Amino acid sequence: MVRKDFTFIIIYVKEIAISISNLKKSYGKVIALKGISFDVYKGEIFALLGPNGAGKTTTLRILSGLTKPTSGEIFILGENLKERELFVKTQIGLVPQHVNLDLELTVEENLIIHGLLFKLSYSEIKRRITELLELASLTDRRKTRVKELSGGLKRRLLIIRALLHSPKILLLDEPTAGLDPHIRRKLWSFIKQIQAQGTTILLTTHYMEEAEILANRVAFIFAGNIVAIDTPTNFIKSLGQVALDIFINGEMFTRYYPTREEAERALSEFNKNYTAVTLRKVSLEDVFMKYTSERLS
Repeated sequence: MVRKDFTFIIIYVKEIAISISNLKKSYGKVIALKGISFDVYKGEIFALLGPNGAGKTTTLRILSGLTKPTSGEIFILGENLKERELFVKTQIGLVPQHVNLDLELTVEENLIIHGLLFKLSYSEIKRRITELLELASLTDRRKTRVKELSGGLKRRLLIIRALLHSPKILLLDEPTAGLDPHIRRKLWSFIKQIQAQGTTILLTTHYMEEAEILANRVAFIFAGNIVAIDTPTNFIKSLGQVALDIFINGEMFTRYYPTREEAERALSEFNKNYTAVTLRKVSLEDVFMKYTSERLS
């Protein structure tokens, strides 16, 4: 009797929601994007993290069809943006950085207008409004004029307006800019709720903590280039778990260590010579500073 052993290997292939290849954008002599490439997987939160002027908003405007690229290829849910622009726009919800709601209209009226622009039936619009107001905890503000809402509630309204036509992809441009820390954290929770419902989210931010908490993966973008892409955890592990900030003659130097024990041993040595030494956890900001400093040097 011949015995045969079979080993089955199951490979999970992540589906790609957004694929960008060698994307370039110039405004006259100003080069905003210098040939960036990255993929966003279905169902993930992907963050473009970088300073103002890095090319974050330009990327989102191109993806949403508001700005034409100079060159490069973009595929949304497998469809070429150049060839299927109208269809692709129905699959995307865009939340701009600046509030562009009609302040004199009510919450409900703003949402109705958006639904009509996407040619939804009135019954579908009313159903989606009810669902999304509940999701955003805005049900009691349905008849409230937008100008009476706080900054945080306006941000929530911007997001559910973008979701009204049931897009599969949500683009968030600096979603918590200008909000205080308490409101920002509430909005983070709301964004994670949206992801849990299966929506793919691409967000731009210059808040390191925001990207570290929200994103499954992060791309550092600097001066129109993608510098690095990885998970926040992997980025941080690449430096170490614990950092020592050493202050000498008005300058700060940082050293990184894989364990707290090693950092504490180094701390005791540094304390013999320097009075200002701080021990802390490594953050995504440390990694970003490392990559961008290398670019500037």
